[in-house]
Amino acid sequence: MTTFIEWLNLGFRWFHVVAAIAWIGASFYFIWLDLSLREPPKWKKDKGVKGDLWAIHGGGIYEVAKYQLRPEEMPKTLHWFKWEAYSTWLSGTALLVVLYYLQAQSYLVGPDTWIQSANLAIAASVGFIVGAQLIYELLLRTPLVKKGLAFALSLVVLITIASWLAHNLFSARAAYLHVGAMMATWMAGNVFWGIMPAQRKFVDAVSNNQTPDENLALFAKLRSTHNNYLTLPVIFCMISNHYPFVYGHEFGWLAIVAIGCFLAWGRHYFNLKHTGSKQPLIAISSLCGLVLVALTLSLTKPETSLVSDASAPTSAAQSQLDQAKLTVKVDQLIQQHCANCHSQAPTQPGFAAPPAGIIIDSLESLTQQSAKAHVAIQSGYMPLGNMTQLSDSDRAILLNWLATNNATE
Repeated sequence: MTTFIEWLNLGFRWFHVVAAIAWIGASFYFIWLDLSLREPPKWKKDKGVKGDLWAIHGGGIYEVAKYQLRPEEMPKTLHWFKWEAYSTWLSGTALLVVLYYLQAQSYLVGPDTWIQSANLAIAASVGFIVGAQLIYELLLRTPLVKKGLAFALSLVVLITIASWLAHNLFSARAAYLHVGAMMATWMAGNVFWGIMPAQRKFVDAVSNNQTPDENLALFAKLRSTHNNYLTLPVIFCMISNHYPFVYGHEFGWLAIVAIGCFLAWGRHYFNLKHTGSKQPLIAISSLCGLVLVALTLSLTKPETSLVSDASAPTSAAQSQLDQAKLTVKVDQLIQQHCANCHSQAPTQPGFAAPPAGIIIDSLESLTQQSAKAHVAIQSGYMPLGNMTQLSDSDRAILLNWLATNNATE
């Protein structure tokens, strides 16, 4: 069963990445295309062309035109773009089920979160995503939607609250994933609830020589623009599980909001650039903001209030144990709290191979993985969900041993 789950994980993850590439690529391309259109010559305007552009790719020159309403004769084949979004969301949901629901006690439940039951955590996960989707759809139907800056700020507030809530409901790693899943669901919902229905009504209207609802078309375009700005923050959330020094930080719930804002701000630079407006200060300020977040997280301590200062060569833990006893103690801790997952043949249910290929089943292997182990232990990320109940004092012993061992190398 464990091997089967791992294969499902691999299959859904691969498909999810491929589908996301197709969706994001299409999103970026059409935003670029729409913003890059320029006023066409008169003869094209007479044919109903709103804007056009010329491009070269694949060994040929392309002429692209966007009609104000419709061409003189509707094409027999009209290409729609929807399954990129649907397949990305569906595969991402399947991956959420396989990794976080089927192994909820290991990945979804946090060591000191509000919910300690796997079944309740799964229910909370579903409620979190569905509830956030309902709130987003309600916001779209308020007067705020017509005020760009006010609506953007309201989303930032909503994401901040959601991030704080996710960090209290789920493990830190799962919390980041849920913030990303929340925004990805908004994006897929924009396609399903807004963009596709509007496009169907538009095609039906122009095919019957009727005037389409301009407000409906503009609303669909607004949803598409939202997706464009949400894309980079969502991608960050999707890859964040590899970086516990970010999501494991005491203020990781706030860091994800700051990083998302600066990424969206950087995206704004490119959107303006597509229109011919070059504002490098936006790109520079976006980069500086991201660097500032990185420096802040690096210079402030993660959640270490429960452990002693691992940077000191001597500690209370070491003073109570001579070096020989300390070595024996650390080896015992490795066998009890690390080797069950991080060994060639894991004994922990749900693991057919060591996570990320990291082996920590001896003092030597712990030394080899010192940098990664220090971050994972200090942030409280490891052991996963603290399944093996690693105590604060034992966590301090491991951290102090790592610091001393590195200092003597």
